[in-house]
Amino acid sequence: MTEEEKAGFLELARRAVEAAVRGHPLPPVPDEPAYREKGGVFVTLKKRGMLRGCIGHFRGYSSLGETVVKMASAAALEDPRFIPVTPDEVPELDITISLLSPMTPTAASDVVPGTHGVYVRSGPYSGTLLPQVATEEGWDRETLLSHTCMKAGLHPDAWKSSSSLEIYTYTALVFGDDDQGEKGV
Repeated sequence: MTEEEKAGFLELARRAVEAAVRGHPLPPVPDEPAYREKGGVFVTLKKRGMLRGCIGHFRGYSSLGETVVKMASAAALEDPRFIPVTPDEVPELDITISLLSPMTPTAASDVVPGTHGVYVRSGPYSGTLLPQVATEEGWDRETLLSHTCMKAGLHPDAWKSSSSLEIYTYTALVFGDDDQGEKGV
């Protein structure tokens, strides 16, 4: 993906957040090849370095452009961990987009922090942490797996002892406002 395409996706995500928080129609997706590809997407919003919302899909149910618009809107308004973003906050938000590879079943010993995002599932419980989280937090493999289990609502050591726990990994092309030197739009 080119730097121009990345900047375009970030601008589209910012316009989607702005429209969503103001109750306006979401922006149209440009009719260009990069936006028509399929794949999983997470959109992360941070305000002054603190998480403000993060929502995504692992599979490409629609085009990358449509998914970025929907996930940016959802990260602003629907992340149950946070109150909805207000219009006044939008200029302060840093947006990061993670374009995901398909998930692969993985043994705990094969998880590489900073390279792999981790998704765990056991019965009705599931949770994920994106690849960049381990790097941002300085976590090793064991800490990453424990935090992913906790995010899923499981015991932190479930990855060591649960025979019903499934572990999957994926990679991501991650880019955001920090990479662009300025915010989109």
